[in-house]
Amino acid sequence: MTIDKPLPSSGVMIDDTVARLEELIMRGELQPGDRLPEQQLADTLGVSRGPLREAIRTLEGRRLLERTPHAGVRVVQLSLDDLEQLLAMREALEGMACRQAAEQMTVHEIRGLRETAARIERLIDEGPQPMFSGQLDSDFHLQIAIGSRNQWIRRLLCEDLYSLLRLYRLHAVRQPDNIALVTAREHHAIIDCIHARDPDGAERAMREHVRHSRDRLLAQIRAQG
Repeated sequence: MTIDKPLPSSGVMIDDTVARLEELIMRGELQPGDRLPEQQLADTLGVSRGPLREAIRTLEGRRLLERTPHAGVRVVQLSLDDLEQLLAMREALEGMACRQAAEQMTVHEIRGLRETAARIERLIDEGPQPMFSGQLDSDFHLQIAIGSRNQWIRRLLCEDLYSLLRLYRLHAVRQPDNIALVTAREHHAIIDCIHARDPDGAERAMREHVRHSRDRLLAQIRAQG
């Protein structure tokens, strides 16, 4: 007797479609400003248009997609002014997250943060691009956001800002070799402040780290014209 495998629930199917659609955007198969061909995407992803539309609505909520009258849904294309404002907000939010992480993170979480920083350093041997294009650098910041125990900061950073920033960082030019080393040193300075339970120092170190990243990214985008 053949036993049919249960079909995935609609929620699981939608979550899977969200993840796969986001990956198309992050891989550059859907570029900023590109219009979403709904039927073609449904065929590519092997889903009906119902789950696809739900996935699109989810990514609209996370600001990766935007809907405009008479033009349909497109991958978000931020102006330079939009990006500058987002990056300024990121500095403030991550600074506060790091301040609260210095007060709230457990010894086990701090150890995990050091392990992530060590894995990032090992990637430097492969050149700066694997470090910046992979997930580890994002994981470092994610661990601090979670460790802050502030659910509102975590949601704003993890569900909105990080996806948008990852999209623009992946389309930026190659990082100079020395930047990866500078970033690694900044990571250790942040961890040392968190480990020392120094909220002022932790916030200051994170703000400086994020500000340096912001200045580099904006300079690259301006250079690309």
